[in-house]
Amino acid sequence: MSGYVAVLITFILLGANAYLIYYMAENELPVYLWIEIPLFIVTLIFPAGLFVVQPNEARVLVLFGKYIGSVREAGFWYANPFAVKRHVSLRIRNFNSEKIKVNDLKGNPVEIAAVVVWQVIDSARALFDVDHYENFVAIQSETAIRALASEYPYDAEEDVPSLRARPQEIADRMQHQVQARLEIAGVEVRDARISHLAYSPEIAQTMLRRQQAEAVISARRKIVEGAVGMVDQALRMLSEKKIVELDQEKKATMVNNLMVALVSESQAQPVINTGTLYQ
Repeated sequence: MSGYVAVLITFILLGANAYLIYYMAENELPVYLWIEIPLFIVTLIFPAGLFVVQPNEARVLVLFGKYIGSVREAGFWYANPFAVKRHVSLRIRNFNSEKIKVNDLKGNPVEIAAVVVWQVIDSARALFDVDHYENFVAIQSETAIRALASEYPYDAEEDVPSLRARPQEIADRMQHQVQARLEIAGVEVRDARISHLAYSPEIAQTMLRRQQAEAVISARRKIVEGAVGMVDQALRMLSEKKIVELDQEKKATMVNNLMVALVSESQAQPVINTGTLYQ
């Protein structure tokens, strides 16, 4: 019940004690001691049930080993004075994992760390279903991070999910996995994201060179595709507008010259032919 009502009852008990003691002293009637002694003991014990609940906190009440309820609403309250009132924070908290070395889907050793945002939503389960729920959150979160890292490659093609290429998908997947593990502890996972991701130092340089090579190959492929399209368009326009008639040999020469000019990394130096097409 409300703590203010309990305070009022406490003052009433104190007043009753004072009046009874005064009445016995004035009238010399010690026979009322059998009433005064229990009343005095109740008056001493009764205020022990008062407690305060701060915002975003809860008190779990345990009476002689039996769970009897939780108080989640902030304010001044009163409960059974013999009940143990255990404090549980309901505030949103962060768990920053250490850098974990784990093998990705392709077997490459990577370093990964994550931030998990969590909150206790069931104070009774947090206290009674697991031992030290804060340590439980830390251990299970790291376990989920390890499991997730082994399900995806560090890097892959654009259409293949990977740890580096699809951060939102990985974050959603991580949140789901961590939530599944922490459900038993009455914990809700608000967010989970990778905070650090890198190859392990022993292969970092090798993988960097590999990434650079793959980037060069991809860029070259795009350049060649674009150059072939431009050459095809040029030949088609020359033929449609009848600007010049080219036989197969001259078409091959033109294609060769255009491809060299478009694909070459160095600036092309044109050679002007002042004779006929075949000289």
